[in-house]
Amino acid sequence: MEAVEDAFGADIDYAQLQKLYGAPSDAEMRRYSPTQCIGADMKVVSGDPDPKHVSTSYVERHNLTMRMGMRRFTRLTNGFLKKIENHIAMVAIHAVYYKFARIHKSLRITRAMAADLSDHVWSLAEIVLLVK
Repeated sequence: MEAVEDAFGADIDYAQLQKLYGAPSDAEMRRYSPTQCIGADMKVVSGDPDPKHVSTSYVERHNLTMRMGMRRFTRLTNGFLKKIENHIAMVAIHAVYYKFARIHKSLRITRAMAADLSDHVWSLAEIVLLVK
């Protein structure tokens, strides 16, 4: 809760959705098989959030994008970095590329352009120049 208040202040509608999983069946006991979601419990943390908009979909999609864009986030990978500085740098590079250089398929512009943060699609050379 402190991280949310530090980032957004006290006037925020914030809730958490906790998924409830059942015991796996014999067929689901195979390695890497996910258990079945049997429900969800919403917990209001702050303010008065609208239950229709409490969802894990956005963060799950973000996590999938990061895992697919940076193989170091996948299980059993050989791309794992031991130095935290390199890991932080890679996440930052991915974030800048994803927002400023990658064209969104349905918007047909970058996310930064849609948010009026940029007026053009950034090249990789422009991103590299940010480091200097």
